[in-house]
Amino acid sequence: MWIDRVIELEPRERMVAIKNVTLAEDHLHDHFAATDSRPAQAVMPASLIIEGMAQTAGVLVGHAEDFREKVILAKVSDASLDEDAAPGTTLRYTAEIVQMDEKGASTHGTVEIFDHAKAHEGYRKIGTIDLMFAHIDRNRAGIEFPEHNFVFGDQFKDLLRASGIEPPA
Repeated sequence: MWIDRVIELEPRERMVAIKNVTLAEDHLHDHFAATDSRPAQAVMPASLIIEGMAQTAGVLVGHAEDFREKVILAKVSDASLDEDAAPGTTLRYTAEIVQMDEKGASTHGTVEIFDHAKAHEGYRKIGTIDLMFAHIDRNRAGIEFPEHNFVFGDQFKDLLRASGIEPPA
């Protein structure tokens, strides 16, 4: 999971989620290793920040149809991040539905960062991420998937419950 909690949900419109970045996360210690010219830098890889937005926007798209559809990320249309996220920061993902139909949805996302050591600065925008999602049961290839919704599994259900959102059955 690359989001910790949903803090706002306007069904079929927008969702806001947060991710606290901590030194307890193993993946931070491999980014970036020390060299002769600089010390190690523990940062959250941009690919995982994009995944956090994908989870935020994916839950928003899934929630729009009461999680009846199996929603998968189909395309990263655009991603621009101007700053790394380091331990001691919180990322705030805001995802908005741009377009949605029976085949899927497109979303626009904004990523903001809050540095707890500089709390007086508040959240600062560090990037945007535009994504496209597909409802895989409506694929053109005619591929059949299992009946149960394996996309929104137990971890997502726990996240939704903890955020005060009714998860799918």
